[in-house]
Amino acid sequence: AGTHDSFLEAGEFVATVEKRAGLMIGCVEEIAYRNGWIDRERLLHFAKRYSKTDYGKYLKTLAEESVHAL
Repeated sequence: AGTHDSFLEAGEFVATVEKRAGLMIGCVEEIAYRNGWIDRERLLHFAKRYSKTDYGKYLKTLAEESVHAL
């Protein structure tokens, strides 16, 4: 079992990596989308559901980037 400090350190590590890399760690919708398990429309559905959060904005950006990559 971890200590309070180790959990805090882990959270800070994840936040730092996400900020520097511009990626979300453990974003299940992104994983599903990149593996072809959900389509762009479904990804946008989730983006809309979480639209008031950074998570939703990230999903929307991901969906928009895929359109520009085509």
